[in-house]
Amino acid sequence: MVELNNVIHQPVRLRIMSSLITLDPGEQIDFTYLRDLLKLTDGNLGAHLTKLENASYIKIEKTFIARKPRTFISATGKGRDAFEAHVAALEQILKGSQE
Repeated sequence: MVELNNVIHQPVRLRIMSSLITLDPGEQIDFTYLRDLLKLTDGNLGAHLTKLENASYIKIEKTFIARKPRTFISATGKGRDAFEAHVAALEQILKGSQE
């Protein structure tokens, strides 16, 4: 039986990783943009980002632009590999259910 990634499999985290994977490696997305894209609250997004960061699947960079704090998020190589493996496991499950 294939193993799903429990960290990524949670629906909000799956949506976060899906959004980050569409970026080129090293490219970042703004916290506010991601929050609005996924229609989440600051707290909800922050909690899920912490879980992904603790797994080393994402990198969070905090900076100031024009004296305003900004947070940028990117997928790490480990996160990209984990997402790819998770998608492969989902595909294997779907193929098995079609037989």
